[in-house]
Amino acid sequence: MAGSAVVVRTGKRDLSSEGCLSGNGRELVKHLNSPQITFTLMNWKELLETQLESAFKVAERLVRLLDEKDLAWKPTDGSNWMTTGQLLLHMGKSCGVPIKGFATGDWDMPAHSEMDEKKAERKMPPPAEELKSVSTIEEALKLLTLDKAIAFETLNHCSEEELESKRTPAPWDPTPINLGLRILQMIDHLNQHKAQLFYYLKLQGKPVNTFHLYGK
Repeated sequence: MAGSAVVVRTGKRDLSSEGCLSGNGRELVKHLNSPQITFTLMNWKELLETQLESAFKVAERLVRLLDEKDLAWKPTDGSNWMTTGQLLLHMGKSCGVPIKGFATGDWDMPAHSEMDEKKAERKMPPPAEELKSVSTIEEALKLLTLDKAIAFETLNHCSEEELESKRTPAPWDPTPINLGLRILQMIDHLNQHKAQLFYYLKLQGKPVNTFHLYGK
């Protein structure tokens, strides 16, 4: 199983005969009483490329539901909320940029590169009022497009062996973890803020539903 990521699917169909895997993917089907559990072994790149494509596709879909007037909006209950514009700026650098940092050591983010030196001085994370914002929806979409390109370009330069075996710490967590999992965590980072944007849209009265998050 070295060099493979594990995806678990549940369902009542026997997928092993449906040709749902491509490349060097293999399915191991173990029948339990109910439901049937299907273990899919696929390489890291196949898994990460699929997850990246889905995360950025949905993020862009949600951003396109916004208007310029929505950028200053933020929840009224509680405190330290980002405005919609601040959230969009963060989303536009939340995946590809840190993936490049993990893969190459080039952290093109001053707040990250200075963490060790100024850890005692910095407030982590900084308060929302100190965060920058996008000025337009077009700017937010351009940032997402660039971040997606950085993510895929970086992944293309990673070998399967590196994704499985290269162990990398994070500026915020010194524990070495394999590169493939670090990249998956950054995709999850985008997904979390994508879900945050989804609820911002709902609270603004936009007609969004589950299909906006998961539909094709």
